[in-house]
Amino acid sequence: MKAAVLRDINRPLIIEDISIDSPSSNEVLVETKASGVCRTDLHYIEGNYIHQLPVILGHEVAGVVKKVGDNVRYLKEGDTVVGCLSIFCGRCERCLEGNPALCLRDSIWGLSRKSDDKPKLYKEDEPINQFLRLSSFAEFMVVHENSLVKVDSDIEHEKLALLGCGITTGLGAVFRTARIKAGSTVAVIGCGGVGLNVIQGAKLSGALRIIAIDTVESKLQMAIKHGATEVIDANSRNVAAKIIEITKGGVDYSFDAIGAKITAEQAFDIIRPGGTATIVGLIPEGVKIELDGVGFIDEKKIQGSCMGSNQFRVDIPRYIDLYKQGRLQIDSLVSQTLKLESINKAFEDMKTGQLARSVIVFD
Repeated sequence: MKAAVLRDINRPLIIEDISIDSPSSNEVLVETKASGVCRTDLHYIEGNYIHQLPVILGHEVAGVVKKVGDNVRYLKEGDTVVGCLSIFCGRCERCLEGNPALCLRDSIWGLSRKSDDKPKLYKEDEPINQFLRLSSFAEFMVVHENSLVKVDSDIEHEKLALLGCGITTGLGAVFRTARIKAGSTVAVIGCGGVGLNVIQGAKLSGALRIIAIDTVESKLQMAIKHGATEVIDANSRNVAAKIIEITKGGVDYSFDAIGAKITAEQAFDIIRPGGTATIVGLIPEGVKIELDGVGFIDEKKIQGSCMGSNQFRVDIPRYIDLYKQGRLQIDSLVSQTLKLESINKAFEDMKTGQLARSVIVFD
């Protein structure tokens, strides 16, 4: 099969012919139909996060089950599926408490192959590492069934793929992590693929004011189309002071959909006493954020969000229903579709900051 392989940090992905093993117990073979290009993948290309190389990246994916291994009960050949990196064991404390996104998966045997098992991916005698138990920048994937949710087959794959990360992360940060109240004021820093879905989640939750903050004018316009009530150009001076002024003390909830030191600190600065800042973007390893301690006297809170605290087998079918009802926008999130051979162009386009999402299609 064809796959895009990362062999060196800060180097383009290489399209190679890779071999893939048959599914073993609890695994399925999925033909990849579409894969979104997410900033998380870029973090690993740039070395902000480290993964053993060589590796096939990609994790925002939709496809069709082609073959099932032993003991697979949930899926069958021909099922349309969406993949999610929040694989769950269903047996650990976090899963049983209702927090499968925080599954203690590394302590539970059975979700990954053992080190002495045959690798899922290889090139001649060289093992190729799997990324987040998915690796969707390839024509096929062999994954544990607990990484997949069965969905309707009547929606285009390039739209379904976005449910696997960007949509679920953004909506979940609002619905499950922050659990915002109707009538509240919300600020969203960063209006890319995740931030636009935070905005949509805030609108669906009944937020009274939704303030979108970004440096790119086209993204601010997209933010309005997806539910923002007002926008602020982040290139302007004293953004935090402006938000505090127009909201008369700060917002009830803020969301950092970028994941940088400056934006995380800003998210805390712009909430009112008793407000909550939620960091949704992936902050690079080793980066420390600094907060004014006085804020804690005012009961200001800051928290992380792991993939929107999702319960993806419950959440994703519901999001599909919201889309079918016309209450959730997905079509407008797909900025462009590209073939696998253009994967590096997708990352270069991402760096311009102009697009919501590029999607790799395999048909």
